[in-house]
Amino acid sequence: MPSHRPTIVPADLVESSEPLAARIAGDVVAYRAATAEVAAKVKLCLMDIIGCACESRDLPWSRQAKAMTEPVAGSGATIIGSPGAVSAFDAAFVNAVMGHGLVREDMHSGSISHLGIAVLPALLALSQYRHVSGRDFIAAAAVGYEVGGQVGRAVMDAEIARIHRPTGVTGPVAAAAAGARLLGLDLAQTTSAIALGTNATAGFNQWAHTGGSEMFFQAGMAARSGVTAVRLAEAGAFASPSALDGVAGLFASLGKSAVGSRVALFRATPEILAVYHKPVPACNFAQTPSQAALAIARAQSVPTARIAAITVRVPRAGALYPGCDYTGPFEHILQAKMSIQYNVAAALMLNGVTERNFTLLTDPELHRLMGVMKLEIDDAMTRAYPGLQGGEVEVRLADGAAHRIRLDNVVNASEADVQGRFRVATQGVFGTERAAQIERTIAELDGADDAGRLGALLRTEAGSAGRS
Repeated sequence: MPSHRPTIVPADLVESSEPLAARIAGDVVAYRAATAEVAAKVKLCLMDIIGCACESRDLPWSRQAKAMTEPVAGSGATIIGSPGAVSAFDAAFVNAVMGHGLVREDMHSGSISHLGIAVLPALLALSQYRHVSGRDFIAAAAVGYEVGGQVGRAVMDAEIARIHRPTGVTGPVAAAAAGARLLGLDLAQTTSAIALGTNATAGFNQWAHTGGSEMFFQAGMAARSGVTAVRLAEAGAFASPSALDGVAGLFASLGKSAVGSRVALFRATPEILAVYHKPVPACNFAQTPSQAALAIARAQSVPTARIAAITVRVPRAGALYPGCDYTGPFEHILQAKMSIQYNVAAALMLNGVTERNFTLLTDPELHRLMGVMKLEIDDAMTRAYPGLQGGEVEVRLADGAAHRIRLDNVVNASEADVQGRFRVATQGVFGTERAAQIERTIAELDGADDAGRLGALLRTEAGSAGRS
């Protein structure tokens, strides 16, 4: 996770009688250009989601999402790694589902949200709907992460997240704000776009208890709702400026009526710089414990048969998040990807954290390890969260020996890690030459006259079986 820890503006420093959606819209319209650091992060986030989409394009939820689409005549918008064109709405939906398909996309801990899977598919689709510059694409992405991050920080906590899917709450608002900035909507239109996105917030966390695949489709709905909100606002639709903070608005529905004053865009470190890239294809809260377990496995070379007891310590938010404190049975891979206990046991057994770890759903030794495992809430980690996301694993052997690794923070997948897996994934779908062209287009995006060129490059030729 990055070291950036954005300062939350105290409530008494942001006083305004202006409805929150209108206040946010003012900041969105006024935002001119991203800094070099922010632009670099946007490009890395683009690589991450495109790579994830390429890797997951043949998974069941990806195929199901693509089956819903209808081809369109003309240019249309691109489904990553597919031929032909679809509507901007369909492209945003499918690309978000595929970007979320590995559960390895970028993460913003302060909002407990995956903002990129809502913001970036919406922008890729809209950039093929309207001619926009790469500079505006990058600025729009920064706006989307900022709005989603700030709204999420204001309303999301462990109790809310036990029921409401954070990305389902923050995603449509973030995507709508980003799309409004991309298309250059005026203040009134941007306010309505944000309000319409607010009205599209949805998604419950019951899926985490059963391994249901609605988690993936929640991402698709968030991205598509963002595109819908922007197009409606552009057409003249009016939506309540107080949709976020009104007496019957989103914040009130979550029991958070007084938090609107906490939302202040671009007053501190940009929220996108607080985003980290997952090294482990699993739930955010399983990341640090998995890394601690892996460190023990690699340093000690302990045969799992000798392990008599395991204690795992995490922040309260991790222990309470649906599906994270779960020891089976595992009928679906998604249940395993959410479970802290499963991920720790698999890391100890396989000395790694890859997709291979999720082939052990019924493995007797894995279930034995979970049976001797205890998950505890660590008070110090709880106080440090979300600025730091710690984790600790202590392994005790049958002979009484003990090994303990405590990590104060999740180890972020590095820029080189993200680039490396992006290259492997895109070469597998598009071939070496086209993959290199896609990477150059992302690298040069801030100087591009037509941001839609990237979307066009992500389309395969008909009959190519995924390679050009």
